[in-house]
Amino acid sequence: MKICKVEKPLVSTNRIPGLAHKNLQVVLDGKTRLVAVDSVGCSAGDWVLCVGSSAAREAAGSKEYPSDLTIVGIIDYWNEDPS
Repeated sequence: MKICKVEKPLVSTNRIPGLAHKNLQVVLDGKTRLVAVDSVGCSAGDWVLCVGSSAAREAAGSKEYPSDLTIVGIIDYWNEDPS
């Protein structure tokens, strides 16, 4: 699992059928921007838990689902200060 911060929604109108009704979010993993399937209904600014690989596909709804990063939880509290 990764802790990421949701930056903004990603709008994509032309998609393959498997992505037809899934919301996508741009998330930050440190300084890297990634696209994640939003399975929990998060908003910009939320800290979230993300899973990758086969866990991402299963969390999105199917092992055949075309996702390599899926948001599986919204973090209620997390102190981002490492000290």
